[in-house]
Amino acid sequence: MIPDVNQTGTSLPRILPGFNLAVLGLGAAGVCALLWPQWLGNPDLAHGLFMPVAFLLLLHESRRRGASFRAPSGIAQAVLVAAPAAASLAAFAAAGLFASVLGWSHSVSLFLLTSSLVLMLGAALVAFSRPGGGVVPFNWSALVAIGLWLLCAPIPSGTYARVTIALQLWVSSTVMAALHLLGIAAVRHGNVIELANALVGIEEACSGIRSLVSCIFAGLFFSATLVRRPRARILIVALSVPLALVMNFLRSLALTLMANSGIRIAEAWHDTTGYAVLGATAAILGCLALLAGRGDGAGRPVPAAGPAAPAGAAPQRILATALALGACLGAFFLSHGLSPGPAEGPAPDLMALLPAGAPGWRTIENPGVEVFAGALHTTSLAQRTYVEDGPGGEVGIIIYLAYWPAGRVSVSTVDLHTPDMCWPGAGWVVEPVPRETAALAVGGRTLPEAEYRFLRYEGVYPQHVWFWHLLGGRPISYRNPYSPRQLLATALRYGFRRKTDQLFVRISSNRPWTEIAGEPVVVGLFRGLERMGL
Repeated sequence: MIPDVNQTGTSLPRILPGFNLAVLGLGAAGVCALLWPQWLGNPDLAHGLFMPVAFLLLLHESRRRGASFRAPSGIAQAVLVAAPAAASLAAFAAAGLFASVLGWSHSVSLFLLTSSLVLMLGAALVAFSRPGGGVVPFNWSALVAIGLWLLCAPIPSGTYARVTIALQLWVSSTVMAALHLLGIAAVRHGNVIELANALVGIEEACSGIRSLVSCIFAGLFFSATLVRRPRARILIVALSVPLALVMNFLRSLALTLMANSGIRIAEAWHDTTGYAVLGATAAILGCLALLAGRGDGAGRPVPAAGPAAPAGAAPQRILATALALGACLGAFFLSHGLSPGPAEGPAPDLMALLPAGAPGWRTIENPGVEVFAGALHTTSLAQRTYVEDGPGGEVGIIIYLAYWPAGRVSVSTVDLHTPDMCWPGAGWVVEPVPRETAALAVGGRTLPEAEYRFLRYEGVYPQHVWFWHLLGGRPISYRNPYSPRQLLATALRYGFRRKTDQLFVRISSNRPWTEIAGEPVVVGLFRGLERMGL
């Protein structure tokens, strides 16, 4: 017979709850340590610096206000502890698998890790709450304290890209409409506004994603600390989104008007207005929350925080088991060193692999490709453009090579920089094709299957693009790094293998493959790449 906590009175409250709280505290500290560089270096997540303090304040507020919802008990409580705890372990395992490919500093890994913490904290809230009270009462403040962690983690790359692009286009179009209303001549090219004497680009930092996330964070925090009525809380949280969008629009319009007046808006003005908008938005939300919460406590005294009710045995055992399994997973990931190691091995001479030229073709060197070395985490880059005046018009072929020594980057890091991922930010539009892979032949031999994309620049300039990704001299199939399912498949296939070198080959042309396959520059390229595995 398992002794009940009320019968023993000492053993369970002093062992399992204490163990659970200690492991939860260590887990939260570990997540903070991994997120700290993001909070310091990523302006979109600067509000995360306040998260540890906000978390403790909200837990204190939760205990001060008492229970707002009836906490589950019995079998329901055990189930509501086990379900999120199991989901937390699954998220932690997925985070480790993704980290094996992307590293722990990648947005997907950190988001999954933070989600794991949130789920485990949710399970702990149920385990420690009791009908009528508990260590942490079941109320809005406690739920917000847990949920805010998600807003302090990096948004996964795919979601971030889609949201920022949508916001960039919305901001640029609304600023354009405002400029026309003011009688200012301007032309819009994607997220770039061309004025009479200046170009203004609505970059990711200007899209409003920073003020949007920070404003939602502030709205939730104020709703849990300054407001008590549910309707007022919903109003404050709902207002945070349009308020952030409007304030960022005003900032972008102000910067555009300054640029039109000849003022240099880069650096000082750009950053100053950004921080000013964040501060003003938070201040407005705080004032609105104070107004909405005025009179909330009239005639309704705040319940005194009584003694904590004892925790149930079964929920605590379930939580302790889940935390112990999580600790074992963490030890496994640490011992296997899933982050990519230091770069090893010399890089091949990529420029020697590019054909020097061919009769009738003009060769254009592209040294500017080196500006992408930082983003690509490699200095081994090469690109040449070949142009010929054919009977049907100008024929252009661009050949691009990038190389990473063993251990420099993960497989999915390379896949993050394919044409359909990077080019749209420069104004290119990816058009649908019947099939995204192509079986190509050149010089009398069949090449490994290539990825194929078709893009247009502003709907005018067509570009056929073929590319290959080689791992250790062998072409590997492409997987969309913005798809969690495909990214997990990459982690399972390549995550625990010994790191090896990688080569990326891209050919683009305004003509289909059938018209360029026999050209000397193409034949010469693949003659040299044959010894590289292609």
